[in-house]
Amino acid sequence: MDTATQTMIDNLAEKTGKTLDQWVAIVKKSGLAKHGEVVKMLKGDHGLTHGYANLVTHTALQSAATSFEGSDLVAEQYSGKKADLRPVYDAILGKVTAFGSDVEVSPKKAYVSLRRKKQFAIVQPSTATRVDVGINLKDTKETSRLEKSGSFNAMVSHRVRVEKAAEVDKELVGWLKKAYDQAG
Repeated sequence: MDTATQTMIDNLAEKTGKTLDQWVAIVKKSGLAKHGEVVKMLKGDHGLTHGYANLVTHTALQSAATSFEGSDLVAEQYSGKKADLRPVYDAILGKVTAFGSDVEVSPKKAYVSLRRKKQFAIVQPSTATRVDVGINLKDTKETSRLEKSGSFNAMVSHRVRVEKAAEVDKELVGWLKKAYDQAG
């Protein structure tokens, strides 16, 4: 299980008032069996954020797409030659998930999307030595470190290249927090 998923599980009871097992029991009692239906019910009837609803749904339905069973997209991203970059990802997620309970962590095949009401950042291991952090920052000029996203990814406005966990510093976290605030 990746660190971000474990953090979500650890925070679930505090943020929602129920443990993962309690939420799974609610899903099972509902009789719903389709992923989308369960997520919709958890969000609409119980007020869960998309990230928590997705976590509970995957667990309850024992989906092969979850890190609990089957494929773990984050583990795959940080395997092989990119394994040494996992501490960078973990450091970023540790800071970002502290912004609020509405942070949604959505792993994709090549990157992890960070969302609030809309996407505010992505974390992508682009090379064997670098993680690219794409950030959506309105009206923010580039610096020597905060560059325009260019051809990196059209879904973000800026990019920061990170090679070591120590580079997940106050400056980078500040840009991520600003993007998170703008996405609310």
